[in-house]
Amino acid sequence: MSSVREEGKDQIIFVTKEDHATPSSAELVEEDPNDPYEERGLILPSGEINWNCPCLGGMASGPCGTDFKDAFSCFHYSKEEVKGSECLEQFRAMQECMQRYPELYPQEDDKVSETDKTSQDSASAETSGANSTSPTVQDSNTTQPNTEGSVES
Repeated sequence: MSSVREEGKDQIIFVTKEDHATPSSAELVEEDPNDPYEERGLILPSGEINWNCPCLGGMASGPCGTDFKDAFSCFHYSKEEVKGSECLEQFRAMQECMQRYPELYPQEDDKVSETDKTSQDSASAETSGANSTSPTVQDSNTTQPNTEGSVES
């Protein structure tokens, strides 16, 4: 016979071998396909897009939500040979919107760690042309100190 013990918010149930030997008497409740609050995947049984799907990561809301919905809908319902090929304008509008809000929609380059970014900035400064008017990073083999604002001539 099983025993139950309460520990705080948890309930611990100990079962015996006999409990495991008998088939479960649990009854499964059949899902209601019309329940609007039931969690579903990205595409609903009706073929419509589930804008509340957590898989969208909140992209359907926010300042660019409408642009995202337009682009994603166009792609989803596309009947073209190259799926979504007629949706370039919608995706361009979405991208332009996202670029206006870099704090909400960071670009791939923005996700680089600060140490990587610093080394990338140094590398790009070293490879920039000699005609550049911005300060450049001196080669580490030189004996001159690198002071802020110094420019190689």
